[in-house]
Order: sequence, then structure tokens, then C-alpha cells
Amino acid sequence: MYHWMTQAEIQRFLAHLRREERSPGTLAKYRRDLLAFAARLPQGGRVDKEQVLAWKEEMARRYAPSTVNSMIAALNGFFAFQGWHGCRVKALRQQREIFREKARELDKGEYLALLAAARRRGSQRLYHVMQTLGATGIRVSELVFVTVEALAAGRALVHCKGKRRAVLLPQKLCRALQGYCRARGITAGSVFVTRTGRPVDRSNLWREMQALCSRAGVEARKVFPHNFRHLFARAFYALDKDLAKLADLLGHASIETTRIYIMESGAEHKRQVERLGLIL
Repeated sequence: MYHWMTQAEIQRFLAHLRREERSPGTLAKYRRDLLAFAARLPQGGRVDKEQVLAWKEEMARRYAPSTVNSMIAALNGFFAFQGWHGCRVKALRQQREIFREKARELDKGEYLALLAAARRRGSQRLYHVMQTLGATGIRVSELVFVTVEALAAGRALVHCKGKRRAVLLPQKLCRALQGYCRARGITAGSVFVTRTGRPVDRSNLWREMQALCSRAGVEARKVFPHNFRHLFARAFYALDKDLAKLADLLGHASIETTRIYIMESGAEHKRQVERLGLIL
């Protein structure tokens, strides 16, 4: 059975998600995935199960299973909203990963090199954004809650995914950001805004971070906003070893999500095994 996937239907679904109070990041992700799929359809947006399966196979050849499954979630959500249950497809099966990919891990030395490069370049906003992400572990979409008022209180009340949590802001960070605000004439509201006064977003920051890579001597594939959140998680867990507390700090509903953030590399696991002393 054929259905027709139009721009109007996609916008109607996204409006539904907004009413469901889904996060801006989720809305942007679903929009990208749905429009990318729709662009592949025959003229008129005709879609059926065979086309979805063919798309799934192609995506599985090009992307990691977790990436493909996030795309499938977007499509299946849209199909369920439309009542097109026959178009839904199963997620890819994947074995749970127990090691993180070392090649994409941003370490503390590289983080400090990026900060130094930003200062040399005179990119004050980016310098302070990276420190804020690294020191608090907040999401890029949550930067909007780092306000002048939050700096005075030493804590930001973050609203994300239908939940609210308090994020403590280190005193040293507050002093640095207050100095930044004074220099920029920011007296109220969000600290990190564009020239037009809009909150910075992921795409703004990603481009600015990528421009720093060669100056900092850091591989570009390691430098993206969410990696600073992972860096915070690993640094916190190395000191505290409290997974439940870390999950609360990151705003995770499930500890299993937090485990992904602190996975050790294969090299670290190998060193641990060799220290067991079980080989003569």
C-alpha cells in the first residue's frame, strides 16, 4: 500500500512533537532525518515498506548501527503518527559495545590545547563556551540556561526533555563568565548569544570549533560540542566513581546511558588484563 509523505505532513508531525515537549535537539534531529528520507522518494513523496527497507539497507552500509537506529526511530515515529504502521521497520541488531573508540576521544591535554588556541585567536565566546561545557557537562542546548542570574546564584536551573535539574556552576567559572559579561555589556539573560541576541546553537559552535583544530593540533573528528560532555563525564567518574551521581549530573534517565560515557578504551582494558598476573 502506498502513502504520500509531504512537507506539510512532516511539519504537522514536528508540531505534534513540540506539543509533547520534546527537546529542540530532538526536533532538529527528526526534521533532518525525515527531510533526508523524503528527498529520496519518487516524485510526489510516494512511500511504501519496500522503499523503507531499501533505505535501511543503504544506511546500514554507510553508517554505524547506532546512527541508523536513530534515523529509524525518527521514521517509525512519523509513520506511527500517520497511522502507516505497515511502513515501520525494525531497528538494526547490534552487540553492546564495551570499549569506546579511542580515535574519537577528546582528552584533557587536547581540551587545554583548544582553549589555548581560542585565546590566541581572540575567540572569547568560544573559549568560555568550551570551558562551560567541559566544567559542567551540560548539553549545548542547555547553554541557554547559563544566565547572568545563574552566575550570581552559582547554579543554573536546566529544563530539558520534560525534566528540570540544578547544575552547579564552579565558583571559578562564575567569576570568569561574569568578567566576560562585563566586557560584552551583558547584564541579564543568557550569557552565550549571537550578534543578533539569539542563543548560540550546535551548528554555530561546531563550525567555530572546527576552525580551531589545526591551530590546536587536535584531530578534527574529535572536536564537536557533545565531546566536551563526554570529557566531563570521564573526568568526574575518574575522581568519584559514583555512576548514579554522574547520571544525575548529566540529566540521564538511565544509568545505562551514562555507562556509554565512561567506557574505557580497548588499550586500557588490555593493560588491566595484563596486570592480573594470570599468565606464566
